[in-house]
Amino acid sequence: MSEASSRWFADDPVEVGRQLSSASDVELAAVIAESAGEILYRLRQEKPTTPNKESLRELRDLADRVSHDYLMATLGAARPLDAILSEEGSDDLARLANDRTWIVDPLDGTNEYGLGRWDFAVHVALWQRGELALGVVAMPSRDLVLRSDGEFSSLKPKVAGEPWRLVVSRTRPPANLAEVLEAVKTRTSRPMEILDVGSVGAKVGEIIAGRADAYVHTTGFYEWDVAAPAAVARAAGLHVSHVDGSQLSLNQENPKVSNLLVARPELAKVLLDLDIA
Repeated sequence: MSEASSRWFADDPVEVGRQLSSASDVELAAVIAESAGEILYRLRQEKPTTPNKESLRELRDLADRVSHDYLMATLGAARPLDAILSEEGSDDLARLANDRTWIVDPLDGTNEYGLGRWDFAVHVALWQRGELALGVVAMPSRDLVLRSDGEFSSLKPKVAGEPWRLVVSRTRPPANLAEVLEAVKTRTSRPMEILDVGSVGAKVGEIIAGRADAYVHTTGFYEWDVAAPAAVARAAGLHVSHVDGSQLSLNQENPKVSNLLVARPELAKVLLDLDIA
């Protein structure tokens, strides 16, 4: 762990991990994700930057590294026999033979974080024996931690005439987005609006909160982007799959995920009938 990282830790993360060794997996994930989020939030407030590309890049790089170091140290101390797949770490393929692999994104929505926006998150998920066992999404700007063992309110029925709200990648939306919007309008007699949200975890959070109805991504990303949000979304009663309806399979040798659909069940049925990929 670098000195540049450790100066941002209020407590020794190794000791924190040891103290959490008897906690349940989901409680462990929630505590360390929330703590990493708090570190990121404080770092952005206290780290002086100037509004230029180089300064913002340095802030983003430091934040990625600090959060990664914290999560690796706490998880390593709490669950020393488990494998870890992190966006910012080297990929040890021994994880493929491990029954338990933590899949973490220390800072999802890095660009949004650098821009001072709210929509960044910390993702912590556990893939266990071929199943997505749990996930936690921490959004410090909203003082919110979504966890797959949480209690979620039922999705409110859509009001007649109320538009669907779709969240897509800010920089890489589906190539046929216009056609999808028109097809959904034709099939449901409701227009569809586009929302600007960064992190995958934040996008899923907007759907759970009822401020959005679906998330479609077709231009590829990675397991650490997807795992925790998918676990939380399923627990909240949302549809989660690839855009062709096939199920996610994680902890793969190549951690790239080609596409993702998260949606209210009634809208998912419509979207799955479309050629979105």
